[in-house]
Amino acid sequence: MHIASLVAVETTIPTLLTFSVFGLAILSFAPNSRSIRTFVANYGVFVLAGSVALVAVAGILLFLFGDETLAKQWLDQYGLFALFFIFILEGAMMLYFAPSETVVPVGVTVLAKSPSDYRTIAVIVVVAVIASTAGQYALFLLAKRGGREYLLEKPWFRIDDSSLDRFDHWLERWGPLAIPLSNTLPFTRGMLTVPAGFGEMKDRNFIILSALGSLSFETLLAIFGPRAFAILLDAISKFF
Repeated sequence: MHIASLVAVETTIPTLLTFSVFGLAILSFAPNSRSIRTFVANYGVFVLAGSVALVAVAGILLFLFGDETLAKQWLDQYGLFALFFIFILEGAMMLYFAPSETVVPVGVTVLAKSPSDYRTIAVIVVVAVIASTAGQYALFLLAKRGGREYLLEKPWFRIDDSSLDRFDHWLERWGPLAIPLSNTLPFTRGMLTVPAGFGEMKDRNFIILSALGSLSFETLLAIFGPRAFAILLDAISKFF
């Protein structure tokens, strides 16, 4: 891959997310465009998720096959920006292309200069908490204002009716403390966002509880995740 093409990737790929967001917004407010608005409401998140995935793939390819210096420059300039969008999708339960448990460990491994680069690690955790809380709050508002049937009919909403009943029961049994607890645990993270919206919890209470759970979850991943990721990479490298 030539340097000129890498520079083109560096300058154009990070703008893809911005164009996707503003493009979808413009389409949704276009006059006499009810079908377009329906498409944006149902499938717009797939466009955003795809854009984020393309950025992630571009970064990986740049690392594997491109100029290492240029790859580092790209990550220094746009790494946190990309992470912010990824964590918004993760918080809104729309991160289709990667397990949420892998994002912080990969981010710390790639962006931190060393395991003792505590400043960068702290920034990554803060970005993760703010963005994932924003994503969860957006989903919370959709549940609160749109209702159960509205969400269940959306193609991007991946929780079925029986699962919602189970998570409703969790919230009824354990109360508000179930939100930060579920946010701290893998596989249940974010699952009580929608029941909290259905129950019309106060916005401020939800934001605080969601952020507390995300803070504990992302902090644990930042501490232990990179070591596990390094072990995994070492095991994979033995086969190549």
